[in-house]
Amino acid sequence: MSFRNIAAAAFAAVLGLAGLAATARAHAFGERYDLPIPLSYFLVGGAATVALSFLVIGLFVRRGEGERGYPRLNLLAVRGLGAVIGSPVVLFVVRLLSVAVFGLVLATCFFGNGRPLEVLAPTFVWIVWWVGMGYVSALFGNVWMLVNPWKITYDWAERVLGGDGRGLFVYPERLDVWPAVALLLMFAWLENVYVSATLPGSLGQLIIAYSLVTWMGMAAFGKHTWLSRGEVFSVLFGIFARFSPTEVRAADRSACSRCRWACGPDCVDCYECFERADRSRREFNLRPWAVGLANPHRASVSLTAFVLLALAIVSFDGLQETPAWVSVQTAVYDEVSVLGPNVVGTIDTLGLLVAPALFVVVYAAFSWAVARLSGDREGVAGVAKGYVVTLVPIALAYNLAHYLSLLLISGQTVIPLLSDPFGNGWDLLGTADYATNIAIINARVAWYVSVAAIVAGHVVSVYLAHLVSTRRVAHRGRALRGQLPMLALMVLYTATSLWIIAQPIVEE
Repeated sequence: MSFRNIAAAAFAAVLGLAGLAATARAHAFGERYDLPIPLSYFLVGGAATVALSFLVIGLFVRRGEGERGYPRLNLLAVRGLGAVIGSPVVLFVVRLLSVAVFGLVLATCFFGNGRPLEVLAPTFVWIVWWVGMGYVSALFGNVWMLVNPWKITYDWAERVLGGDGRGLFVYPERLDVWPAVALLLMFAWLENVYVSATLPGSLGQLIIAYSLVTWMGMAAFGKHTWLSRGEVFSVLFGIFARFSPTEVRAADRSACSRCRWACGPDCVDCYECFERADRSRREFNLRPWAVGLANPHRASVSLTAFVLLALAIVSFDGLQETPAWVSVQTAVYDEVSVLGPNVVGTIDTLGLLVAPALFVVVYAAFSWAVARLSGDREGVAGVAKGYVVTLVPIALAYNLAHYLSLLLISGQTVIPLLSDPFGNGWDLLGTADYATNIAIINARVAWYVSVAAIVAGHVVSVYLAHLVSTRRVAHRGRALRGQLPMLALMVLYTATSLWIIAQPIVEE
């Protein structure tokens, strides 16, 4: 997640630092886990499971299955429940609470005691919000669209000032989500390299800077246009939410007549049309997990870059915690020292630039192989854009494996901070003396959860890739052959992911 200019990029760091440097920069434990079998066995077993899933899926999943309708349950039509979740009063309370939390976090940045470990803002932003919201989006739905404080406050301002949601200018279509791509890269630098982002005062300045950029972006190009193209968290969490078991849908097709972004015949997860639709024609549906990724998508070049970058930065974050990266830093230290005094930061910056470039090159190479074997008429570019959504479960799985211990252990520090958010010695809720339970998850459990998550995520991706292939290529034999390079890529990344996750946790 990155932002549109330097100020926005700076705040991306604030909201994106996946761990407090002062509390838990590494997501590992104080212990090591001795595997019952060599690590290589796990790597081979995980890769073999993914490969076997390809055979099973290829045999039993037929052409067209991904294009069939899927079961939906409109929760807004359920008596009692629908009245609650669709109540304007309930929605107003939720939004008011979100803005209140936002205000409290900002206040603790400027009026707290200035110590990162004793002030609410750093822990809440970097651990509870950033890591937690990713999980919530994937497991439950796009909650961020409901609680986004910038969107809420902009809505309120529009009602007072009489705005209609449109911007002052027409958003250049050629930009698509490239602003979010640039901001995601900047966020990654701030998360993995910049060491001052957890200081409350700096954090508060970055929050204000990003707030101004977001509000100005919505005013300039329209609320929904900026949220779907330039507000990096809305873009990222929206992608994650495609995996989730919920969706919003505008059954009122007349609401789509002014939709600039061609929401499609089913109008699923188009929040602009959903807000414009008559209340009686809105749906909030339960659906099977991952079906939102199985729907036909024509990703743009910029969205393809965004997904690859998201996958690359979380992998690089994990790589930084391995002895292999320490060896790289040691090997190039003398050569890089001529570039400036912050040698480690420079090396990490270079690594952060190389990682996504490497992901793009590797993905393009495998896409070329897919196009050659399947005879895909759209060539390498078409294959790359067509298959990119199949990588989302992999990104989610690795995200879960990488950040689980951080959220469960370091995330507990928010409990005493809620009683004393400014670090002034208060005990408002009676939890100021809460001691973090480091035994809530141990290295053994973390390892097996990581293995299960990564393998399962890759299996889902194999299934999605099969659906994409059979949709794009009419000949079944060519479609199956065309999947082999993508399968090889997923098998390779399964083994690589498990190796990276294992380094801070296990002994071979």
